Amino acid sequence: MLKPQFEMSPSALIDPAFRADVLAGFASRPRAIPARWFYDRAGSELFEAITALPEYYPTRTEARILDTAGPAIAAAVGAGRAVVEFGSGSSAKTPLLLRAIAPAAYVPIDISGDFLRQSAGQLARAFPGLPVHPIEADFMHPIALPDAVAGLPKLGFFPGSTIGNMIPATSTDLLRAMRMSLSTGAMLLIGMDRIKPADVLIPAYDDAQGVTAAFNLNLLARINRELAGTIPVTAFRHRAIWNDMRARIEMHLEAVRDVSFEIEGQAFAMAAGETIHTENSHKYGPRDARILLRAGGWTPIAEWTDPAAHFAVILAEAQAPRTAP
Repeated sequence: MLKPQFEMSPSALIDPAFRADVLAGFASRPRAIPARWFYDRAGSELFEAITALPEYYPTRTEARILDTAGPAIAAAVGAGRAVVEFGSGSSAKTPLLLRAIAPAAYVPIDISGDFLRQSAGQLARAFPGLPVHPIEADFMHPIALPDAVAGLPKLGFFPGSTIGNMIPATSTDLLRAMRMSLSTGAMLLIGMDRIKPADVLIPAYDDAQGVTAAFNLNLLARINRELAGTIPVTAFRHRAIWNDMRARIEMHLEAVRDVSFEIEGQAFAMAAGETIHTENSHKYGPRDARILLRAGGWTPIAEWTDPAAHFAVILAEAQAPRTAP
């Protein structure tokens, strides 16, 4: 997850949504910034480092499920689909799926353009006969897919339990946006993390090496770099807590002392102990996950999990709307 610092981008290149979310987040009470802004190039690299940590079970557990269940997934999905991966990142798990199902094309979608192009190029070299069509976009909204895959059946791929980073209302909106992007008849293969004891969950989000802390703190460095911020990053520390009532891990940046700073000329102050809420990671029981998918317009049709039932990979279908039970 360690990543080089970059020169501040020209103002014209700053995502206006990033600017708006940061300024609104610091002005609100409680303070909160959407987790999607973690993923500049540095944040994307830091997250990939997190996935290799011994405490971070989701990545290796999901990879084992995909590897073991590959033949069953292939039988359920069928060959010749265009795989559309939402938030592809490094596409680390994607080869497991592509080798299993013999797709007709691969469409990775990610908000971090440089990281997207790098990982898409690597995957294209690993699968030389597979058409790869990367899209730099915010997958939270419906996306127009390339004409080259318009006539192909689609398989959405959303691994990593990223769906858990959103509150349920936002998760439902995202699932509906995915359905609109992929159309009726498409399938969605999605990873969801399961509820488990806090002594397993908390170390996964507060590792001994401090990589997750660096990932969280990088958000402040990005604000300083891109939004002319003067935030003293060393005045904050990373915190991860389990909120049992909401069935989620929460990540916060806590001020360790009273601090004042500016962002794009606007003044802000935080007292010691105040926090900025930066991420949620909701955990879902089996029934919870199925209800969430149905609320988003997807009908679960198959499910695979690990022996400890720590993680689930669910296959769902965008079936035609029904007017009656």
